[in-house]
Amino acid sequence: MTFKSLVLGAVLATSGATALAQQFVALPSYRVGPYASGGAGFYGGIIDYFNLVNAAGGVNGVKVTWEECETEYNPSRGVECYERLKTSQGGATLVEPLSTGIAYGILDRIPQDKIPMTMLGYGRSDAANGKVFPYVFPLISSYWSQAAAMVKYLADKNGGNLKGKKIVHLYHDSAFGKEPLPVLEALAKQHGFELVKVPVAPPGSEQQAQWLQIRQARPDHVILWGWGVMNSVAIKTAQRNGFPRDKILGVWWAGSEEDTVPSGDAAKGYTAMSFNTPGNYPVLDDIRKKVYAAGKGNLPDQGRIGSVYHMRGVTAGILFTEAMRTAQDKFGKGKPVTGEQLRWGLENLNIDAARQKAIGAANMFPTVKTSCEDHEGSGAVKVQQWDGKKWVAITPNWIVGDRALVKRLVDESSNKYAAEKKLTPACMK
Repeated sequence: MTFKSLVLGAVLATSGATALAQQFVALPSYRVGPYASGGAGFYGGIIDYFNLVNAAGGVNGVKVTWEECETEYNPSRGVECYERLKTSQGGATLVEPLSTGIAYGILDRIPQDKIPMTMLGYGRSDAANGKVFPYVFPLISSYWSQAAAMVKYLADKNGGNLKGKKIVHLYHDSAFGKEPLPVLEALAKQHGFELVKVPVAPPGSEQQAQWLQIRQARPDHVILWGWGVMNSVAIKTAQRNGFPRDKILGVWWAGSEEDTVPSGDAAKGYTAMSFNTPGNYPVLDDIRKKVYAAGKGNLPDQGRIGSVYHMRGVTAGILFTEAMRTAQDKFGKGKPVTGEQLRWGLENLNIDAARQKAIGAANMFPTVKTSCEDHEGSGAVKVQQWDGKKWVAITPNWIVGDRALVKRLVDESSNKYAAEKKLTPACMK
């Protein structure tokens, strides 16, 4: 079965209208400023996949439309962009801000506006509880799940035992950098390792004092929870201070070509988390042949197709359009769905191995199955290593950390939020 036939679906069965119906997605993005490379790659991947879907007829004949608004990764600008975009083109039915700060800023507005928000691999981790956060989806893996998987990986590297070890959490001093602390603190107590917290003021272009502190602490491992220029500065400063790069484990926002290529030889051997498996896939070839060859590609540099950030964006585009398809299956094929209906689609995703293969993305990301109780849908991750030229997966299988611990923390935190906001946790129909 071809990609076109999968996407077009029931378009021939719909009424013979000549113009495609439209499904609008709000993209408060960032393509300038210190985090531009990440934003441009991620949103470029989303738009490339939307263009691929539209080239094949849309989602059951419904064309995906979008509009960007430049936030520069600034929370206040992000809120302004959300307010502007939510009523554009007849009304947004989905928003993806790619910023923990912006996500927190619009968190309480989302349910009032009935516009679902995705947080692909970032954001408020306890939003995995859909009974409390019905319109918020930290899809694939939250920061808490990632942190738990990091500790599991490091424990496996140490023969399954971290007792007496010392782990530094070198973090972007923001909501993003502080998000994993509840899990890391709980696991430090559980496993008996010492957690040393070392904040870095954004954007992180100067870290000599932090690495002096790290050198004095003599840790067994460093978790690099960075973003943007902070990452390459950390890698190069670690080299100058003689700290082995293979003992640094980066968050997935510290695991892109934009982090390692500028670091030169200092990056070789550096490891980072990922919710994608590096490599090429049929869906990426389709984007090259059907989108870029037609002059509709979003990235000025075609060499970035399939790069870490671009692949994450393509993954997001897949999840969004599959949620649209799922919602249409319930509310009417060939018709645009409302924000409320798309919320249902996101809550009932089931992208199994067979569906991934049909899309041309087999094992590109973990299988995803969401529910009211689980807006994350997976929690699985991989570890990748920079070999000096490219990223290579060094864990052949997907890693899952202490799910019971993460679930307990999610329930405790989300229920506390519900009590503060006087909400009654319940599944939406």
